Amino acid sequence: MDTVLVLNTSFEPFKVVPWQKAMVLLIQNKVEVLEEYDRVIRTVAVTFRLPAVLRLRRYIPIIRKRNVVRFSRTNAFLRDRHSCQYCGRKRARHELTLDHVIPVVQGGTKSWENIVTACIPCNQRKGGRTPHEAGMRLIAKPRTPVWLPAASLRYDLNSTPEHWKVYLSWNSRNELLRTQA
Repeated sequence: MDTVLVLNTSFEPFKVVPWQKAMVLLIQNKVEVLEEYDRVIRTVAVTFRLPAVLRLRRYIPIIRKRNVVRFSRTNAFLRDRHSCQYCGRKRARHELTLDHVIPVVQGGTKSWENIVTACIPCNQRKGGRTPHEAGMRLIAKPRTPVWLPAASLRYDLNSTPEHWKVYLSWNSRNELLRTQA
């Protein structure tokens, strides 16, 4: 209950913000309140009910940049679906590392085309060698994603606040469909 869903004027999910940022937007009259939590925020002079869903008063275009995906650890894990690209097992985030396909000592770079997600045992087994030298095989050739993984909101039915559900689209697996954040 520490976060607030912000919708664009078109009622599209726009962003999830901390409640403090939501209160600033509200006081600046940049948003209107659509849903509220039961929690109350008190100041010296005023008492507010904590907003759950806000709608922007002015439309902000959602810019979808194609082929411009910032390289980051999180985005690499999302691209590889939290799976080791050597053994194929899906792992928890803390059990994964990033592996240079061509090691840095052999001229490998930090780029989408040279980094894959690997579990710790596979990464240790490969060491400072190429997959071929280590006798290992990549499941998929690493490449730059064409979607923007860091801009998606993902919640499941158990973790999504009840107040948000009417404003979100759900697929048959009870996951929030990809929306811009």
